[in-house]
Amino acid sequence: MSGDGTKNRQSPGLGPRLAIGLLALGFVLPAAARSQEEPVREGSANSPGAPIEARGSTNAQQSESQSLGTIRGKVVDQSGAAISGARVALSRENQAEELQVETDDDGLFFFPNLAPGLLQLTFSSEGLTGQAIYETLSAGQSLTVPDVVLIVQTQVTEVRVGLTPAEQAEDEVKAEEKQRIFGLIPNYFVTYDPHPAPLPSKLKFRLAWKSSVDPFTLLAIGAVAGAEQAGNQWRGYGQGAEGYAKRYGASYADVAGGTFIGGAVLPSLLKQDPRYFYQGRGTKKSRLLHALASSVICRGDNGKLEPNYSNIGGAFAAGGLANLYAAPGSRSGGRLVVSTALVRLGETVVAGVFQEFFIRKATPSQRNSSLAQP
Repeated sequence: MSGDGTKNRQSPGLGPRLAIGLLALGFVLPAAARSQEEPVREGSANSPGAPIEARGSTNAQQSESQSLGTIRGKVVDQSGAAISGARVALSRENQAEELQVETDDDGLFFFPNLAPGLLQLTFSSEGLTGQAIYETLSAGQSLTVPDVVLIVQTQVTEVRVGLTPAEQAEDEVKAEEKQRIFGLIPNYFVTYDPHPAPLPSKLKFRLAWKSSVDPFTLLAIGAVAGAEQAGNQWRGYGQGAEGYAKRYGASYADVAGGTFIGGAVLPSLLKQDPRYFYQGRGTKKSRLLHALASSVICRGDNGKLEPNYSNIGGAFAAGGLANLYAAPGSRSGGRLVVSTALVRLGETVVAGVFQEFFIRKATPSQRNSSLAQP
C-alpha cells in the first residue's frame, strides 16, 4: 500500500488471486536454426600466409560445430518390440519447416547437427496411435530420449464407437464438468484424454459459465473480499455492507471476466482450445517444460501447436477491465493493466505445473483414468 493510502489493484493480489486461479485449474495452461556460415576461403587457417578473415571463418565454423547437438531414440510397441519405418518429425515453435526421418529395422532414429533449444518430436506409424513429446537440447549435447511406445489405435476407438467428433466433444465436456479436486474444487479446464476432440464454441462457453457460477467459486470470492475488507484494502470502496459488495463485485469481475475472455470468447474467435492438455508421459523435464509452456503455447482446433493468444489476450483484457472498476485513487492506467496481466499469466504457469504433477490423482474420473495413464 502506498503512503497516500492507495494501492494498485492486481486482480486481486498474488496470494488471494492465485487461490482463485487454482480453484479452476483447468483454465488453466525455440531457438531458430542457425544459418550456414560462408565457406572458408582459400588458404589454410594454420599457415602463416592465410588471410585473417579465413582464420576467423574457420574458428566460427568450429564454434558452431561444437554448439550443435544430436537426438536419438527408439520407437517400440506395447510388447517392447521395435517398430521399423515409423515416422519421426522434429519441429520448433515459430518455424514452419520440420525435419523427418524413419526408424530403421531396430526401431532407432537419429537427428544430427541440431541447434540448441526447445524441440517437439512427433511419432506416427500406420495402425498405431501417434504421440508427441518435448525435449530441450543444450549446446553440444547428445540426447537420448526414453523409448517411445506407440499403442494400437483400437484401444482408443473402442471407447468411442459410433461417435461423431461433435458427440465425442460433448462426451468429453460432460466428464470434465464432473472433475473436482478432492471432490470439491472445480477442475473443468483440463483434459486427461490423450486424443481429445476439438471443442465447438458452445462448449467453450459452457465450461466458462460452469466455472464462473460454481458454488465453490462464489464462496472463495466471498472469502477473498472479506479478507480485503478486514485488511482495509482498496480504501476507496469504503467499509460496511456497501464496501464489501464493491470488493466482492470487483473480485468476481476479475475471475469471470478473465475466464470468459480467455476461456471462451478469444478461443472461439481464434479457434484455439482453452483446456490444459495433460501429458503424463515422458521425462520429468519434458513434462515440466510442457506445463510451463502451456501459458504461452496452446493447441489449436486443428490439433497443431500455436502461440496461446487466447490466454495472453485474456490476461491483458482482464487487466483492462480491472482498471475500469478499480477503487477511486487506485487506478493507474497502463501500469495496472500490465501488472494484472502478468499476475494472471503467472497463475496459469503455476496452475500448469500443479496440473501436470499433483492434481490428477486428486481429481478422480473413471473415464479419464481409463484413457490416460502416466
